[in-house]
Amino acid sequence: MARIKNTRWQRCKYLLSALVLMLPPWFYYQSQNPEFPDALPGKTVGNFDIVPMPFDINPPYQHDGMYVKDFLLMFNKGEVKAIKQAYLNIGDQPLPLAELQTGDLGILHGTRHGQHVHALSAPRIEASHKVWLTIEQWGGEVLTASWDVPVHLITRQS
Repeated sequence: MARIKNTRWQRCKYLLSALVLMLPPWFYYQSQNPEFPDALPGKTVGNFDIVPMPFDINPPYQHDGMYVKDFLLMFNKGEVKAIKQAYLNIGDQPLPLAELQTGDLGILHGTRHGQHVHALSAPRIEASHKVWLTIEQWGGEVLTASWDVPVHLITRQS
């Protein structure tokens, strides 16, 4: 028979075990109920009706040595398969296709239900920046659209 010692350390171990048992349901609940910031207004670009949505309100992060911001683009009208390549960047102006093609960041990828993109960005997003979408269709036509950067994505001074 074990001897029970009601020490402070034993009580802390009991509470710590209870906390560890409560964490998995909490993480599961959060993963099943994600919260996203508001989507940008929808815009018609050529034959496409596109709604971009940032994944979070965090500032851009470094990915392979470049700053990026994650977005989901929903195509409400138009066939994604009509697009040869498409890129998203955040800045003062759209980056030229020749420059965008040199790397694999900023290119849209995914399914017809949603396109994910690590949008190329400056380290700090400023109010003067815009979200630029550049689409090249199979016929060679290049379409460009822009959205104002939402206030919640502008990097605050620190």
